Amino acid sequence: MMRNIPLFTGLRKLLLTVLLLVLIGSNANAQPPIKAFVVKKGHIYITLSKNIPAEELDAFVTQYSLQELDLKTFFKNNRPDSLLKLGWDINLNNGEMLVLSKNMLAADKLTDPVEKILLAQKHFNNGYGYANKEPLYGINRFVKKYPFAVKDSLVTFFCKGNSNAGKVMLAGTFNNWNPDALAMQKVDSGWIAIVKLGHGKHYYKFIVDDKWTIDKDNALVENDGEGNDNSVYYKTNYVFTLAGYADAKKVIVAGSFNNWNRDEMKMERWGEGWLKHVYLAEGTHTYRFVADGNWFADPANTQQYPNEFGETNSVITIGKPYIFLLKGNLNAKKVMLMGSFNQWRNYELEMRKTDSGWVFPYVLGHGNYEYTFEVDGRKPVDALTGKEKPNETLILSPNHTFRLKGYANAKRICLAGSFNEWSPGSFAMRKEGNEWIIEQHLLPGKHVYKFVVDGKWIVDPANELREPNEFGEENSVMWMKE
Repeated sequence: MMRNIPLFTGLRKLLLTVLLLVLIGSNANAQPPIKAFVVKKGHIYITLSKNIPAEELDAFVTQYSLQELDLKTFFKNNRPDSLLKLGWDINLNNGEMLVLSKNMLAADKLTDPVEKILLAQKHFNNGYGYANKEPLYGINRFVKKYPFAVKDSLVTFFCKGNSNAGKVMLAGTFNNWNPDALAMQKVDSGWIAIVKLGHGKHYYKFIVDDKWTIDKDNALVENDGEGNDNSVYYKTNYVFTLAGYADAKKVIVAGSFNNWNRDEMKMERWGEGWLKHVYLAEGTHTYRFVADGNWFADPANTQQYPNEFGETNSVITIGKPYIFLLKGNLNAKKVMLMGSFNQWRNYELEMRKTDSGWVFPYVLGHGNYEYTFEVDGRKPVDALTGKEKPNETLILSPNHTFRLKGYANAKRICLAGSFNEWSPGSFAMRKEGNEWIIEQHLLPGKHVYKFVVDGKWIVDPANELREPNEFGEENSVMWMKE
């Protein structure tokens, strides 16, 4: 059965196809391989020659964070299922050319540059690689073997089978991928190696008789952006436990760390109760249990915050607290703290009154944050202007300084990027000599950003590394090393 295709869409695809075929036919011998990534009017367009060299394809995929498309495999088997499932339209696919497109915006047109940037961040956070955040949590997913044995900081990696192998080595981020550093010892059911690991996320591979391979009994596999699949292991640092509920068929733990996903973190039976080993990043995490569909706070955890349903969420803190302080306002009845770290909830963090003001200790990981206060239901007002005070900013463990030279007559310059949620007006730069500077905390990896000069968005003139965004403009790009 044929699908009914809207006339405009069909004509557009037909014209695009004809144009590309003409270009290919007339310039096939003279043109270098075509590779283009364009974002226009709410759509991404990718155009690639089928004869593109492997190294050029790898660079293109890395530049635009397109690892999930697995284009190398598509070029080999020509099966469109995976691309279609990811929401891509295949506009052209013949022996010489591939053209893909994907809708990213609603039909209404956006004119506010701030809203456009925030919308772009929302879309790119959902799979296109612009946002670069360390994992808030992690759980291991071994499918055909028990989890690696752990004793204090020592982890026993286990490679099942391969009984006929002459040697098996272990390499990963913990030894700079050195293929000769960690020899595994043969045991009755496979090979083992003991590694000292810190809490968090680690990548690894086995090298069986000089052949690199992922751990085929580990369902966690990630691509490194350079065409390599690596197995993932989380050295956990927290155990969720729930006593009782022995008659429950299914118990889940869900929280702010996994966007309250009620299907992901199934707990295992443990004696007369349930448990789940998890890695949690430094910071504050809220959570609840779900037993056979019934949500409830942890009965064994007295630390709880109010939630939007008039109930409470249990709280876990990992790390040292930062003391938020609001001076004065001693006649206020209630003062609430809210910020980017708790999705600006104005009902969750009630501050404590002191002789000089209001305080709230809150545990945060390294990062760039905005926050404000709500005093008896209202935000603080500037005594001179009578207007609401702008949000405060907090930079924990800054490790990079952004600089913009010139613009001597500018009144206010701010930095906005993937590392501070593209906030357009809060992270103000300070003027020092003939340049404007600001410190930020950046995680290792890719970051995109712009400067906002008196309300006008500009790229970094001192940084030639740029990439298109979905508005037909460009963002500056930088890579933060480990």
